[in-house]
Amino acid sequence: MDRRQFLARTAGVAATGLLAPGLAAATEGVSFDKPWRMRLSTSTIQFLSLPLEQACTRIAALGFEAVDIWCAYENCPHLDDVLNRLGADGLKELLAKHKLKLYAFSTYVGGYAKYAELLGKAGGGVAIQGSAGPCKPDELSARMKQFLESLKPLVELAEKNNSHLAIENHGSALLDSLDSLKAFVDVNQSARLGIALAPYHLQSIGASVEEAIKACGPQLLFFYAWQNRPGLGQLPGHGPTDFKPWLAALAKIKYRWYVNPFMHGHPEPDLMSAALAQARDYLKRQWPTS
Repeated sequence: MDRRQFLARTAGVAATGLLAPGLAAATEGVSFDKPWRMRLSTSTIQFLSLPLEQACTRIAALGFEAVDIWCAYENCPHLDDVLNRLGADGLKELLAKHKLKLYAFSTYVGGYAKYAELLGKAGGGVAIQGSAGPCKPDELSARMKQFLESLKPLVELAEKNNSHLAIENHGSALLDSLDSLKAFVDVNQSARLGIALAPYHLQSIGASVEEAIKACGPQLLFFYAWQNRPGLGQLPGHGPTDFKPWLAALAKIKYRWYVNPFMHGHPEPDLMSAALAQARDYLKRQWPTS
C-alpha cells in the first residue's frame, strides 16, 4: 500500500482502538517522506554458552540497539533465567545498564503464554513462535482461518500485556509459502498479531524474499537477516546473498521494527562476536542506520 493508504488504515484502526500502543509508538514521529532508517538487533542465542549478562555485554559492545531473548531452544538458558531469577525489573536494569532496548522474546519452547506477563512487565515487545503443521494447497484458506482463530487467547494476552505476537514461517509448516503468507495477512484483523519473516526458509523453497516482505506489509513484526547457507555463511556479509534488495523491500513497506542478523549453530563467543561485527558492517554498507 502507498503512504496515503497506510495512513488511512492506521488512522482507522487507531480510531477503533485496535492499534497496539507499541505499534502506535513505533510510528509516532515517523516521517513517511524521509528515507527509511535501518535499526539493528540480534538474538541472545548467538551467545548460548554465556550467561545472559555476558551475552548482553557483547551485544551492546557490538553496537546493536536492541535484543531478542531466547527460550530453551537447544538448551539456551536466557529467557528462563529472566523468568526464574532476574524478573522484569532485573531485566530492565540489565538492559538499561547496556543501553539496549527489549525487542523480542523468542518463545518456541514453552510458548508465549508462559512469558506473556514477564514481557509485559518488562515493557512489552514482540513474542515469536511457530505456526502449525502443513496442509494441502486447497485447504490453505480454511486452515489459516482455523489457525488464527486458535490464536485469539494469545492475542488477548498480547493486548493485556502491551505486546505483539509474531508467527514465524518455517519449512513444512502452515506458514511456509508466499501463498500462506498472503492467506495469513488476508485473514488477520489484529494489530497485535503479525509475522516473523525468516528468509532462510523462503530460500529453501525458492521463494522470493522481496515478494514475501511485500506480502507481509505492515503485518511484518520481525525480520531475520538470515540466509540459507551452512555455518557462518548464514549471516549477512558471510554467505553470497545480496541483502540490499531485501533492505530495499523493507524500506518500501516502511518496516518499523529491527533487522536481526541471525544464524543457527554456536561458534565460540569470540568468533561469534567477530562474525556479528562483520555482518553489522556489511548491513551498514548496504543501508544507512542514521
